Amino acid sequence: MIEVFKTNIICPEKAAALLQKIHRRFGSLQANFDLDDCDHILRVLYNDSKWQAEEFICWLNENECIAEILL
Repeated sequence: MIEVFKTNIICPEKAAALLQKIHRRFGSLQANFDLDDCDHILRVLYNDSKWQAEEFICWLNENECIAEILL
């Protein structure tokens, strides 16, 4: 499954650092940013049936990233 988030991340260095944290914390996830998009997209590919987007958003908030699910 893929979840797409609108974020406040605009700096490539900050995006790269956050991706490292995501991959370290959530090893089974694949994630990438599209900072050229007007919504500064974060895409997350996951296979875990226990995935909770709300918990992931809370974790992102704790790591200085404001995010919301794009429908």
